[in-house]
Amino acid sequence: MSFDNGLIDFRSDTVTHPTPAMRAAMAQAAVGDDVFDDDPTIHRLQERAAALTGHAAGLFVASGTMGNLTALLTHCGRGADVILGDQSHIYLNEVGGMAALAGLSAAVVRNQPDGTLALADIEDAIREEDVHHPRTRLICLENTQNICGGVPLTAEYTRSVAALARRHGLKLHLDGARLFNAAVAQGVPAADLAGPADSVMFCLSKGLSAPVGSLLCGSAEFIAEARRYRKMLGGGMRQAGVLAAAGLVALEQMIERLEDDHAHARRLAAGLGAVPGIVLDAAAPATNMVYFSMRADAKLTPAQLAEAVRPAGILIEGWSRIRMVTHAWITAADVDRTVAAVRAALT
Repeated sequence: MSFDNGLIDFRSDTVTHPTPAMRAAMAQAAVGDDVFDDDPTIHRLQERAAALTGHAAGLFVASGTMGNLTALLTHCGRGADVILGDQSHIYLNEVGGMAALAGLSAAVVRNQPDGTLALADIEDAIREEDVHHPRTRLICLENTQNICGGVPLTAEYTRSVAALARRHGLKLHLDGARLFNAAVAQGVPAADLAGPADSVMFCLSKGLSAPVGSLLCGSAEFIAEARRYRKMLGGGMRQAGVLAAAGLVALEQMIERLEDDHAHARRLAAGLGAVPGIVLDAAAPATNMVYFSMRADAKLTPAQLAEAVRPAGILIEGWSRIRMVTHAWITAADVDRTVAAVRAALT
C-alpha cells in the first residue's frame, strides 16, 4: 500500500489511512448507543480485544492517552503514587494528565536501554507507609518502549514485574500502544505479553491502521469501573460502532503484516547506516522505529535534513534525535527512495 498523494511519511505510524476493507465495514456497521452499552459492533471488538490480550473484558476508548488515564484513575483514584519510566509515554507525552486530571504523583525510574525498568529500581521507588507520603498503588510499563527505540519487552520480564507488584500489593498497567509489534517481533501471542498485567491498553490507530481508537482490557470488575471514568473523561461516544468496525478489521487483517514494517525498518537502518554523518541508535531495529542522530561534523542539522528531503515528498521530524517509523503505507521502494534522498542531502 502507499499514499495516493505520493508522500512518503515517516513521522509516525499514526499517519496510516483506513484500508478499503475498513471503509466498507464502517459503512455497513450495526450500531447502538455505547453509553447504554448496546452497540453490537463495539461488543464484538471488546470481546475480541480481551481474548487477544488474555483478559476477561475490554473497553473501547477514543485514544491511547484516554485509555492510559482511564486505567490510572481506575487503579488509583486520586492522590496515589505511580511508578513509571523516565522515558515513558505516560510521563513525557500525555500532557501531564496523570497529575492535572488524575491527581497522581509520578515516582520516576530510569528506563534501561532495553526499555525495561530494573526490578531493584522499582522496589526502591515503592513508598514506605508514612502519613507524609502518598501510597504507591501502581507500576506502569510500556511495550514496545518508544523512546528507547521501539524495543519490545519480553513476557518473562513482564511476569517478573507482575510478581514483584503482587508481593507488594500493587497493580501493574501495561501501556501496550504497539503491543502487537512487540508480539510479532518476538513470535509470541500478545496474551503472553499482556496477560501478566492487571490491565493493558493497545492502539488500533498506529501500525494496525484503523482511523481512531484504542482498547483497555482487564478483569470484568476493572472494566466495569473503568467505564465510569471513561464517561468522566468524555469518552461516551454513542454510535461508535462505525469506528469499532474498522478496529475489528484491523485485528483480523493487520497484525501479521506488521513483520513487513519491521523488515522495512531494518532495510531503512541498513541504508541510512551507510550514509556519512548519520549515527544509528541500533543497526538492526527490533520493530518499526529507526532512531538516529547526526555527527557533529555532518553537513546538515536534523531540522535542515527534514527540510532538505521535503521537496522530494519525504516527511520526517527534525528533532535533535530523529525517529523514522515504518508502517503499512511504506514500501521497500519508498525506503530505497528515501535513503537515496538522505544521502544526496548529506553528501
